[in-house]
Amino acid sequence: MQLELISEEPTTARRIPPLLFVHGMWHGAWCWQEHFLPYFAHRGYSCTAVSMRGHGGSPGQERLRRTRVRDLVADVESVVAGLPETPVLIGHSLGGFVVQKYLETHAAPGAVLLAPAPPTGVVPVMLKTVRRHPGPFLKANVQLRLGPLVATPELARASFFSPSLPQDDVVRYQRQLGDDSYFTFVDMLGLDLVRRKRVRPTPMLVLGAEDDAIFSPAEIRRTGLGYGAQTEIVPGIAHDMMLDTRWEAVAERIAQWLDEQYPQK
Repeated sequence: MQLELISEEPTTARRIPPLLFVHGMWHGAWCWQEHFLPYFAHRGYSCTAVSMRGHGGSPGQERLRRTRVRDLVADVESVVAGLPETPVLIGHSLGGFVVQKYLETHAAPGAVLLAPAPPTGVVPVMLKTVRRHPGPFLKANVQLRLGPLVATPELARASFFSPSLPQDDVVRYQRQLGDDSYFTFVDMLGLDLVRRKRVRPTPMLVLGAEDDAIFSPAEIRRTGLGYGAQTEIVPGIAHDMMLDTRWEAVAERIAQWLDEQYPQK
């Protein structure tokens, strides 16, 4: 399967290791292209963002409903195998969950989890969604697809963005959101959770968003604690940490951590 890859090469002296960005539900590689790819390329990193199957410009939309977590892990495996060097994996939300699953069976020089889905699953998210958006949640279950949960700019802002993000940006980002797999969500409810004891030891940074409507700071801290990772909550930002108003503070913290872990000669 020929997955969509968006790459940006460094404009300064090349730094190692390279970076691979893995998106969350409803998103694609486009969400990293807005800010993070140019930011890190400017700092010397070779950057690649993948659209996992059925997302962004990748094939598989017709089979998206049947896509499982293991399929998304296979996508990351195939991209890593095609890169000249093993990258640091940077995963957001579902992408953070996929990175954790990937690390069950693969080594990596490092991992950054942004507002990651917890290894223990997303039952609390389901309960919050039922309470806050009962109509779209019912429609998603009847249709066995997750698109109804992000079908309007208002729903997208409620889940992903701060009240201060300009409405024009919210509308533009919401138009790029796609449908997502009902069975991937079921896997994250309990059918295919992260086997945390099998996750390979690797330097890890876990960042949460203070104003996240999906994963609370307490959930993020528990995820980081389970891996013995450096864990921080970024103030004044919502779930989409790579697109929201204070995205640059997130990028700066990741860049600082990368500098600490991989000092350049």
